[in-house]
Amino acid sequence: MQDLDVVVFASQKGGSGKTTLSGHMAVAALRAGQAPVAVIDTDPQGSLLAWAKARGQSFLSIVKSSGEALGEEIDRLRQQGARLVVIDTPPAANSSIVEAIRVASLVVVPTRPSPHDLRAVGSTVDIVEACRKPMVFVVNSATPRAKITADAAVALSQHGTVAPVTIHHRVDYAASMIDGRTVMELGEDGRSATEMTQLWQYLSNRLSRQREQWAETAGNRPGLSAELGHVLKRTAPSFGRRASHAEWH
Repeated sequence: MQDLDVVVFASQKGGSGKTTLSGHMAVAALRAGQAPVAVIDTDPQGSLLAWAKARGQSFLSIVKSSGEALGEEIDRLRQQGARLVVIDTPPAANSSIVEAIRVASLVVVPTRPSPHDLRAVGSTVDIVEACRKPMVFVVNSATPRAKITADAAVALSQHGTVAPVTIHHRVDYAASMIDGRTVMELGEDGRSATEMTQLWQYLSNRLSRQREQWAETAGNRPGLSAELGHVLKRTAPSFGRRASHAEWH
C-alpha cells in the first residue's frame, strides 16, 4: 500500500491563516500530481469544510471531525488509497488539537509576524514536542520588505525550522476562497500563486525526506512524551518568554 502523508495545520492564535493554507496546500498537492487528496476539518466553525464543498469533487473525501475518531478516519482514507490528508484545526488548546497532532506526519504552524502571534505559538509548540512530531513554522500574512517579517523568522528559528517561503498579505487569498477556488486558479503566474506553489514544493520535499528517514529507523520510533497529559494546562509557555529576547515591541 502506498505511503500516506498527514499534514496538520495548527495554531492556538485565531486568524493565523490555518484554513487558507490548508485549502491552498491541498490544491497545490493535487496540481502537483499528489492525488488522491482528502481534507479533514476539526474546527467547529467548519470554514475548510464549507470551502471544500463549494469547490466540488476535487478531493477523495471531505470530512468533518471532532477529533476523537481521527485515527479511524485516517485508516479509512489509507484503505481508500489517499496519498495526502490535510487537517485544519481549531484555534484552541483542546483534545482535538492533540489528536490531530498525534496522527500527523508533519505539523505546520502558521504565524503572523506580530508580537502577539509569536507569543501565542508556545502552547502549540508544547503539544507538538510532547507528541514528538516534526514541525515547521510558516510566516504568514507578512508585509513585503517589512523588518518585522525578518525579525519574526529569526525569532521562530530559535525554536524550530522555518519554511524558506514567506506568505505575504494579499486580498486575492480571501477573494479566491469565497467560491472554493485558490490563488493558483485566479492567476497561475501571480505572486500569491507562486508563493503557494513553492511552499507546497518545500513541504512535499520535507515529507519525502521524512519517509526515507523513517524507513531507515523502522521499529525504533519514539512514542508519546509523558508530558502530554500536562501541556493543555500550561497558561504561560516558555516559548513566549524566550521570544522576548528578539526585542518585540
